[in-house]
Amino acid sequence: MSALIIFGLLVALMLTGMPISISLGLTVLTFLFTMTEVPIDTVALKLFTGIEKFEIMAIPFFILAGNFLTHGGVARRMINFATSMVGHWHGGLGLAGVIACALFAAVSGSSPATVVAIGSVILPAMVAQGFPKQFGAGVITTSGALGILIPPSIVMVMYSVATSGMIATGPDGKQVDSASVGELFMAGVIPGLMLAGFLGFTTWYRARKFDYPRLTKAPFRARWAAFREAVWGLMLIVVVIGGIYTGIFTPTEAAAMSAVYAFVVAVFVYKDMKLRDVPKVLLSSANMSAMLLYIITNAVLFSFLLAHENIPQALGEWMVNAGLSWWVFLIIVNIVLLAAGNFMEPSSIVLIMAPILFPVAVRLGIDPVHFGIMIVVNMEVGMCHPPVGLNLYVASGITKMGITELTVAVWPWLLTMLIFLVLVTYVPWISLAFPAFLGM
Repeated sequence: MSALIIFGLLVALMLTGMPISISLGLTVLTFLFTMTEVPIDTVALKLFTGIEKFEIMAIPFFILAGNFLTHGGVARRMINFATSMVGHWHGGLGLAGVIACALFAAVSGSSPATVVAIGSVILPAMVAQGFPKQFGAGVITTSGALGILIPPSIVMVMYSVATSGMIATGPDGKQVDSASVGELFMAGVIPGLMLAGFLGFTTWYRARKFDYPRLTKAPFRARWAAFREAVWGLMLIVVVIGGIYTGIFTPTEAAAMSAVYAFVVAVFVYKDMKLRDVPKVLLSSANMSAMLLYIITNAVLFSFLLAHENIPQALGEWMVNAGLSWWVFLIIVNIVLLAAGNFMEPSSIVLIMAPILFPVAVRLGIDPVHFGIMIVVNMEVGMCHPPVGLNLYVASGITKMGITELTVAVWPWLLTMLIFLVLVTYVPWISLAFPAFLGM
């Protein structure tokens, strides 16, 4: 009954058009003050202690690094490098877009930022070369989603924050820890590269089928020159992933280092950004960070309410007693998350759903790292389909295409992503092999 009241109230508030963060906060306060005896000072304490996790500091730093890179010419140099390597294949510029998105994803952590940075440069070039606008829009909209799967990833940080400190018991009765940010980052490497390969194959196949343009093969000297130009941006991948892997940095420290490195590269190395532009980038990053932190704060309160009412544990017990197997549970989770993607953006979905689903998944013997990667892939799909797919709206602003027209344009790649989602869901090795290899 408590669960019905809580979620009924949340849905009712969201249907009024109220922002999700405020809906979460009002739901919690209304229920706590009318149906429980929880003192108000406990709520205030939880409000502040819930966001003093060290991992949360990674979010504003990754946002800042992404903004410096977006405005600093790094994307253009990555595109030139990718084009020199694969431009002579069928649909060369489209393939270069996929590779450039994967490279930029490895330094930004944000999907919309990847779409903006790569799409604004490569889409006009594709149209000028003779590609249909729909083809280019489909490639960039879906490949941009790699921004939250290839580490670093803001959504992975959200999942780790949402589940950290939760008491989850495995099928053998032993307590299971939640996934750390470092584990999730390493777990995202193989799935991210695989999905980039899947999207690249779809791009190549359709370009070959419809005989889209190809570039002449770049000589080795041109490829080397393009690599030398792009190497400063590519080195950020080494800074973040290499620093975490070798233990030099924690993920939060790696985020701070990436922000400083991106600033130096954009302002002093490439010199595409002037010092007078820095305050504008800082303000934009602060605005986005404040918005996400406000959502996190209210989501922490929501998680506290669910734990206080024992809802996740009761749901887990009910599913186990009902004889529900792990693979059926994962089907249900995928359907629920894909449905939620129709109405909410990824950060809100993860912060609301992860605390509910995580204890149940652990109770059924599902690895927390594997479960986290599966959720992230679901969020990728949600960003590419209507009505609230963030990537669709970002791509619409770049291409001047309507959402309906974009939805038709992305369907071959969206179908590819759904096939990959099934693969990630039922082949845990894809997510767990690399962390296991590293001894995590």
